[in-house]
Amino acid sequence: MAVVVPQPRADDVWLVSLDPVVGSEIRKTRPCLIVSPDQANRHLQTVIVAPLTSTERPYPTRVAVSFSGRRGQIALDQLRTVDKQRLIHRLGTIGPTTVQMVSSALVEMFTR
Repeated sequence: MAVVVPQPRADDVWLVSLDPVVGSEIRKTRPCLIVSPDQANRHLQTVIVAPLTSTERPYPTRVAVSFSGRRGQIALDQLRTVDKQRLIHRLGTIGPTTVQMVSSALVEMFTR
């Protein structure tokens, strides 16, 4: 039986199995924002994700989000590259204002 590989898109939120983890990594199965570009998502077997968390911290690497009726943050300080097999199902997308805030935070994080 062939394994069906999901086709995630940038700005999608997927339920992702993050276990097993090591140390202070965010654990368990949780919603994650796909931050890798669509061209990479189409051609690679991995995607870059940022977990959503209900624990709010005053970090510049956290972006406020309201998703599925819940408030929380996108934890850009917990970026992970995961195999697409860890993606369980698509939950939706985030709004354009949040997309812009995430993009700005990522640029700031990686600008030297």
